[in-house]
Amino acid sequence: MAGSTVPSKAHPSKVQDSPEGDDVARRLLGSAAQLAYDPATEVDWETPLDKEFHGASPEWSTLYGTPYWRELTEAQRKELTRQEAASVASTGIWFEMILQQMVLRDIYMKDPAGAEFQWALTEIAEECRHSIMFARGAQKLGAPHYRPRRGVMELGRAFKTLAFGEAAYAAILVAEEVLDVMQRDWMRDERVVPFVRTINNIHVVEESRHMKFARDETLKRLEGAGWARRQINAFVVAVASYFIVTSMVNPEVYRRAGLDRKRALAAAKGNEHHKSMMRSSCSGLMDFLASARLLTKPALAFYKRANLI
Repeated sequence: MAGSTVPSKAHPSKVQDSPEGDDVARRLLGSAAQLAYDPATEVDWETPLDKEFHGASPEWSTLYGTPYWRELTEAQRKELTRQEAASVASTGIWFEMILQQMVLRDIYMKDPAGAEFQWALTEIAEECRHSIMFARGAQKLGAPHYRPRRGVMELGRAFKTLAFGEAAYAAILVAEEVLDVMQRDWMRDERVVPFVRTINNIHVVEESRHMKFARDETLKRLEGAGWARRQINAFVVAVASYFIVTSMVNPEVYRRAGLDRKRALAAAKGNEHHKSMMRSSCSGLMDFLASARLLTKPALAFYKRANLI
């Protein structure tokens, strides 16, 4: 993600580029030039789906460890993880579209010759490829187009239009970091279908650059920020994070996997194992938000509701 590095109360598109910001962007551009992937050729799209594999590490399933999970056949478990992986991918597409629009708005008046501007377009190009990759991956997993609830979609529409500065970049970071931890497990797990492991590997490698920039931008935008501004943005980021994380697994995955939707939802809601997985995966992220003084009491309430802390 690209943006300015000089704190300002003005809209970020009016903030000028800085030498320090260009230095970070140049390093990221160099990384992208050396290590980038084309999912169209890197992912095996031709081999038919092998249903002997999971779609994600079973331990990441929302039902793993519950009595209901123990009742499922191995085939049902594998189908559930495939549907859950497809749902996470669909949520990823939704937020990547929000991300791209926020970044484009952020660089609207920047110098096209600057490294920050060019990094922003490089990141957007990577996100476009990721979205296509996720869409094809979900389709190959035999999943429908999962999407967040209509109300959440409309909140996302408002967020992408109004969020800027540290609120935009910190929310981007939360979405990317949560997905990153999951995918690092999935890409190493030989129980996961090979083409999904490749997708996860591509996303982890390229998103590491995006997360680096998001962290850097969040801190720079907060330089000189007063108490009120931090309180407001901490709350906005926490609310956005709550809706992103709670939208990752669509309730329809249970019906699609042939399970009792109502019973599965109740089991998932009370699944302490999954909550623990989410909390442990976000420990580094929460440390960062705390260091940026974005873990206010109101914000903590939303992170706890999303089982991120």
